[in-house]
Amino acid sequence: MSKHAPAIKPADDPAFKLPASLSALSLPLCIGGVLVLIVGWLIATYGVDQPKFGMSAYLAAFMYCLTLVLGSLFFVMIQHLVRAGWSTVVRRIAELVMVMIVPMAVLFLPILVTLWTSDAALYRWDSPTFAQDNHLDEAMWANKTMWLSQDWFTIRACIYFAIWIGLAVYYFRGSVEQDETGERAATDRMQFWSGPAVMLYCGSMTFAMFDWVMSLAPMWFSTMFGVYLFAGAILSAHCILAVAAYLLQQAGAMRDEVTVEHYHDLGKLIFGFITFWTYISFSQYLLIWYANIPEETEWLYHRQLGTWGTLSLVLVFLHWMLPFLGTMSMYVRRRPRWIFFWAFYVLVMHYIDIYWMVMPEAHAGVPGAHGSAGGALGVVASVLCVLGMVALMVGLVLRVASQTRIVAVRDPRLAESIAFENI
Repeated sequence: MSKHAPAIKPADDPAFKLPASLSALSLPLCIGGVLVLIVGWLIATYGVDQPKFGMSAYLAAFMYCLTLVLGSLFFVMIQHLVRAGWSTVVRRIAELVMVMIVPMAVLFLPILVTLWTSDAALYRWDSPTFAQDNHLDEAMWANKTMWLSQDWFTIRACIYFAIWIGLAVYYFRGSVEQDETGERAATDRMQFWSGPAVMLYCGSMTFAMFDWVMSLAPMWFSTMFGVYLFAGAILSAHCILAVAAYLLQQAGAMRDEVTVEHYHDLGKLIFGFITFWTYISFSQYLLIWYANIPEETEWLYHRQLGTWGTLSLVLVFLHWMLPFLGTMSMYVRRRPRWIFFWAFYVLVMHYIDIYWMVMPEAHAGVPGAHGSAGGALGVVASVLCVLGMVALMVGLVLRVASQTRIVAVRDPRLAESIAFENI
């Protein structure tokens, strides 16, 4: 605790409000994001000669935004679970991002519509002739289709979103209401439910990742896949906090509340979760490589061909090695500008990781298409899709943020957070 910590400002201080310059961006970002997303999807659907490319590009953008939202939700719950004090001044940022799970549920509807209206437009298992086309044993495929069916897939998706929306709304509402009442009981309630909430979250996220990403290759399986996506999600959540806090301070908000000490801690967490992401991804690869079972190796084999092989090396050196070395030094971690840079960089690499998982399956079953990323037009279309969806999400976050405060101003641990110092 610092002996020279700034005094806590009144709850209505302008430092706790979203700056007008950022609030004004809400509507343009929302409108522009929708338009760019639609243009990207149209190019991916009609400009690339691959029948599943359009929805695959949409799914990659959707999963990228979803992992950012779910990572932020986990961050909020884990702070309550461990009764963390240091993070109070930045926790509201994560709370604002996590409530975007509501629009993400709406954005999932095109995926469900595709599943019900067009065979194998995205998921190959949706084709009634998939087993025959791939010479699969009928009894084995019958067991698979007990899980991979349109009805059960839809029901599970509703369950996942019900859990996430319930958790996000509960924690957001509790935190915002505490801004007005200042009751310690709100913190106690959120702490009490954080344990069961984390367990619900972990189970639902794992199975959602199995359903929405792993089942793109329906005969492939990995029990580590849910953890792999979780590692990227929680890493990205810490990056969002660093990027958002820096931009808010540059705009004039919470300059005294978020200090070098907070950037230092965020830098340590980014560094740690870069290592965790690497550990999980390498462990998944090592076990599959060592076992050498055809059903398991096919997924990785396709990602060692052509463009995807190059992208695999990019992830090794630019998602792990470069940011690992870049965030290792305490000198860097105590420089907000450098933490902002590395956090933004990792967010870009996280999309490349999602892209690497999703897009190779857009070419599955197309003769001679393995190893191709759809050419320059396909890359442009995919980038437009993710930029559009991210812009829409940022616009909605700014809209919600403009109606509340950007710091939990009456949290009982606010003073501890402001006075926080690294040891």
